[in-house]
Amino acid sequence: MALLTQDEARTLLQKVLSFSKADECQVSLNGTIGGNIRYALNSVSTSGSLNQMSLGISSVYGKRLGTTTINEYDDASLEKAVRRSENLARLAPENPEFMPFLGPQDYDTPARTYVAQTAAIDSKLRADLVQQSLQVSRDNKLAAAGFLENSANFYALMNSHGLFAYTTSTAVNFSVTLRTEDGAGSGYAARGYNDISKLDVLAASKTAAWKAARSKGAKALEPGKYTVILEPAAGIVLMENLYGNLDARNADEGRSFLSLPGGKTRLGEKLVDERINIYSDPHNEDLPTYYYNFDGQPQKKTSWIEKGVIKNLFYSRYWAKQKGVPPVPQPDGIIMDGGTAGIEDLVKSTEKGILVTRLWYIRSVDPQTLLYTGLTRDGTFYIENGEIKFPVKNFRFNESPVIMLNNLETLGKPERTISGETGSLALIPPMKIRDFTFTSLSDAV
Repeated sequence: MALLTQDEARTLLQKVLSFSKADECQVSLNGTIGGNIRYALNSVSTSGSLNQMSLGISSVYGKRLGTTTINEYDDASLEKAVRRSENLARLAPENPEFMPFLGPQDYDTPARTYVAQTAAIDSKLRADLVQQSLQVSRDNKLAAAGFLENSANFYALMNSHGLFAYTTSTAVNFSVTLRTEDGAGSGYAARGYNDISKLDVLAASKTAAWKAARSKGAKALEPGKYTVILEPAAGIVLMENLYGNLDARNADEGRSFLSLPGGKTRLGEKLVDERINIYSDPHNEDLPTYYYNFDGQPQKKTSWIEKGVIKNLFYSRYWAKQKGVPPVPQPDGIIMDGGTAGIEDLVKSTEKGILVTRLWYIRSVDPQTLLYTGLTRDGTFYIENGEIKFPVKNFRFNESPVIMLNNLETLGKPERTISGETGSLALIPPMKIRDFTFTSLSDAV
């Protein structure tokens, strides 16, 4: 099955809506074609393909909503699914926060989220790319475990108020962990792009191999506060918990690090270092995203933190109505300004510190202060006089991204990064941070 074109999707959705007898009806349609390959202990373990399409139908009577999904597309099955969603709506309790479906929207020209070369990836190319990674592992007498997956996708939305939206995208994601034969050293790299031409599996694997070989024989350092260099793969798992929590309702209701007494919030307040600028832009060439969100709201370029000041919060349509402000949808990708320095430059500028490849197992400690805990892994190194001197045993940390961004020393050059915790994408720089808090040692590699 190929991805449906815009005209094919429109025709199918119009047919579904023609069966509706509800007050309102909205239909979403999404499809994915792709494949993956997984390897461990220097051998491919699984290889698979994915080809699926799913249709969701939401029917409304008053404030009662019923939803059903289906993957059969003959007329009888479609009409049966519509009737099922209507029956569910009649049985559902009223939703006091229900918002009517949107009408037609003015959308910007879609970004280049779809790349034909990525959509054309086949099993042979996946195998050839993985072979490059395996060869690096074998040449360095390491054990590799990795995963490579690619997909081409479409998403279409139509409702009884005249809304129609359609978009396509591609993605290719790669991650690899390389370990020494005795398991004492480990290195990691992850990459994710829309465009396959930007993926360099060989370079990523060599980076992971370098760290694996040099992380063997790690020395224990006393826990405490250290200057750290967080590579983008490490920084993103804390940063996504900052910009992912810019929710207006949570702040207004006193459940957020942005809350103030009396129902007030920190919107408009300087919260972090003035060098911090975080925004979203669906048309950014390095991080293009969908031009509308799941319910059809247009995605626009939006500044979230500007010169350290909280400039905008996410407002659902319901909460925006309650507050008398325009709704602001949560973006699909975040961009953070940086400088021009690479990781090597940050290392050279550090008298004493720790280079962190990756943070993982992130858990919330205190939502009110945005305090998180987690562990370092896959390559943690001590820096002295601008040089990496030796590997160090992994740490547990307790840190807030808010405090972290107030202890900023230097921002490096932004890189497109994929979170090892959630899979989210961002364009963020490596960060040099002082007084990062390590609370204990970890025996993990």
